[in-house]
Amino acid sequence: MTDDAYLFLLADTDASLGVPPTVVGELSCMDTPAVRAWLDAQGAAATSPRLRVLPPEETGAIPEHAERLPVPLSDEELNLLRHRTVPEAVARAEEELMAYRDRTDDRDALIGRALAAGVPPHRIAELTGVDPATVTTAAAG
Repeated sequence: MTDDAYLFLLADTDASLGVPPTVVGELSCMDTPAVRAWLDAQGAAATSPRLRVLPPEETGAIPEHAERLPVPLSDEELNLLRHRTVPEAVARAEEELMAYRDRTDDRDALIGRALAAGVPPHRIAELTGVDPATVTTAAAG
């Protein structure tokens, strides 16, 4: 696994892998000379429906033949990207988990709902700031 997200070009615009960078918002990497040169070399525009981006933990799903470019994203950009690449139920649970940082009540219930929605324990710990061992304990309870 790499720490970089990846831009890549799909052969088929109907594929549901990744999301177009425009869906995530204005990614700072899109204005870099490296990305502009890569897009030019591929004959693709930044708004191409074939252009997609995936977070680091998902890049193994990129087809072997796909043209790809690693791109660093800020923590905020990476959170937005992850939020856009998950099912709606997971996205709602992640929003609750991020809001949890500002409160302390109903921790175990919130963690249980997030786990039930399919949010992985490591992501719960990342979003809430809660120790991973606490997430595991809440999941067991």
